[in-house]
Amino acid sequence: MTTRLICAFAFASLALAQTNPAALAARQWRQQHERAIVDEFMALLSIPNIATDRANIQRNAEFIAKSLEKRGVTPRLVSTPGSNPVIFGEIRTPGATRTLVFYAHYDGQPLDPKEWVTPPFQPVLRDKSLEKDGRVIPLPESNFDPESRIYARGAGDDKSNVMTLLVAIEAVRAAGIKTKSNIKFVFEGEEEAGSINLGKILAANKGLFSGDMWFICDGPVHQTRRQLLTFGARGNTTVDITVYGARRELHSGHYGNWAPNPAMMLAQLLASMKDENGRVLVDHFYDGIEPLTETEKRAIADAPDFDTELMHELWLGSTENAPKKLVELINQPSLNIRGMGSARIGSGASNVIPSTAIATIDMRLVKGVDHDLTAQRLIEHIRKHGFFVVDHDPNPEERMSHPKVAKVMVHEGGYNAVRTSMDLPISQEIIRTTISARGPTVLFPTSGGSDPRDVIERELKCLTIAIPTANHDDNQHTFNENLRIQNLWDGIELMAALLTM
Repeated sequence: MTTRLICAFAFASLALAQTNPAALAARQWRQQHERAIVDEFMALLSIPNIATDRANIQRNAEFIAKSLEKRGVTPRLVSTPGSNPVIFGEIRTPGATRTLVFYAHYDGQPLDPKEWVTPPFQPVLRDKSLEKDGRVIPLPESNFDPESRIYARGAGDDKSNVMTLLVAIEAVRAAGIKTKSNIKFVFEGEEEAGSINLGKILAANKGLFSGDMWFICDGPVHQTRRQLLTFGARGNTTVDITVYGARRELHSGHYGNWAPNPAMMLAQLLASMKDENGRVLVDHFYDGIEPLTETEKRAIADAPDFDTELMHELWLGSTENAPKKLVELINQPSLNIRGMGSARIGSGASNVIPSTAIATIDMRLVKGVDHDLTAQRLIEHIRKHGFFVVDHDPNPEERMSHPKVAKVMVHEGGYNAVRTSMDLPISQEIIRTTISARGPTVLFPTSGGSDPRDVIERELKCLTIAIPTANHDDNQHTFNENLRIQNLWDGIELMAALLTM
């Protein structure tokens, strides 16, 4: 479809917005079962879901499997040695000529419970967001306030999409609406750990997981609360950098101005990686980027401009790479300091020169940029700034033979960016279906976040598109994660429409 036709189609489709029969049926069913839906969701949220917590991950998997079985879908737990289970389910449709696969993940990011206002695995309902002084309220029997929010780890990322799919299955079946494609469900338990075993599981079970289109049900909708479709995902590679000083901490008075300070060395190294405007200074960091098509450029131009409102919401006085907008910049690779530490701070600080300093960096990549090569370019940048680089704890000889030593560890599970063409017939069908269920829809060539689409496409030779449903301010990956109730309801309707597409 040409750029002009996509624009004309988007305006014309406003008249058809929210007319999808399956979405309307799902809304009616949901209105009659709101309390039961929230009760089941909160029961799922109450099970801790950190990927390394194998016992509770198994409890999550068994809960979801039973929920599928209750809705007439026979579940299967699929794993490889050392992996968390992937939950698989299938709806076969007689005469269907294609297979649609719905993916979500049930594991969540690590956390520190002390940072949370209420315990992360004791879900609560608040009448509004914490930023607006939302208070905990009892669950109503029906007619939930659409602006109320559930607070718990995984509420927005990504147990909500497991729930929207479970409810959508039930709603369309209750309405007697038939699927037109074969449908598969894939719920992963290691996405937040980098999907380190997903490729092995898919490779060993290609027939089971094969499909024409994978819907990646993860992430937040647009900041305007409009539905968002993302046709690609950034790749990702993560690196730990440890810089060394003396073998032990030293008195900052006795040894200051003499003993090298690894925290200062690390700060100077990190500062060398980006200029004041936010452009990455690692040599060749932007090499190889695959240009956007005219259709993709038009989609970016047509996306709502929400930067000013977002800056106000987040109390930002400036942004990197201004005057470029957020929607433009997520189509460029980025370098981010995820965290850094050295010795102690605040009331626990001592008058010492630290012995070590460490930082973790993630680099989000776009189509055409290789994750392994990007990590190597970063390592070369570190060498260029005078560091002897090792991939192990340096021994005394290595530390004494070089003025600056850095241990650089590249995390397992890095992957490349992918992008599905908006011009494909199936892409156009998904756009039409989404608009018919959710109204005006924002189209992004690439999502800001990363997910395992590269692994899925590489192993199964399929297409992928992301269908996010969470609120943009859901605090995913940090404390006080939440889900706005209306986003849960909207997600159920959208999944019903796509299941019966």
